[in-house]
Amino acid sequence: MLRILVLLLCLVSPVTLADTLLILGDSLSAGYRMRADEAWPHLLAEQWRQEGRQVTVVNASVSGDTTQGGLQRLPPLLQRHRPSLVLLELGGNDGLRGLPPGHIERNLERLIELANSAGARVILTDIQLPPNYGRRYLQQFEGVFSRLAAQHDVPLLPFFVAPLIGRQGMMMDDGIHPTAAAQPLIAKQVSEFLRPYL
Repeated sequence: MLRILVLLLCLVSPVTLADTLLILGDSLSAGYRMRADEAWPHLLAEQWRQEGRQVTVVNASVSGDTTQGGLQRLPPLLQRHRPSLVLLELGGNDGLRGLPPGHIERNLERLIELANSAGARVILTDIQLPPNYGRRYLQQFEGVFSRLAAQHDVPLLPFFVAPLIGRQGMMMDDGIHPTAAAQPLIAKQVSEFLRPYL
C-alpha cells in the first residue's frame, strides 16, 4: 500500500510543482504594434521553457487598459487560471489621463487584495510617466507604487521601460512604447526579478 502511494505521488508531482504566472497589464505588456510572439511575455515563457522551468505564462494584458478595467477582468482570470503569481502592470493609462492618484491607489490596492484572497502572490510593476505631467502630479503618482509595495509587502518590479529610454531603436516614436527589438531585454529583466518567486 505504501509503495502504491509513493508511486502515485511521483506521478502527480510534475503537476503540483508547476506554477502559473498571470500578467495583468496594458500595452507595455500586450505587445503594442507587434505580433504576440514578439512581446516580452511570450519571450519570457519561451525562455523558461528552454530552461526546463515548469511555469505557465498567461498574458492577460490589453492595450489601453486601466486599473478600473483590471478590476473588472481580474476575478474571472483568477478563477480560470488559478495563478500562483500575479504580475500587475497597470496604472500608466490612468496617469496619462490625469486621474487622481488616490483613485489609482485604491484600485491597485483592491487588485492586490483580490489576487491575495485567491491564494496568489503579487508582483507590482513600478510605473513612470513622461515629465510633462507636472512635478506635483508626478510625485503623487509615483508615490502610489512604492507606498503600496511597502504597505502590502509586495515586491516592486522596477519600471522596465526606464533602461530603454534614449537607446537607439529601443523606443517607438511616441516615446512611451518599447519596440520589438527591446522586448528580449525586458523579458530578461523580468525573468531575473521573478526568479526568486517561482
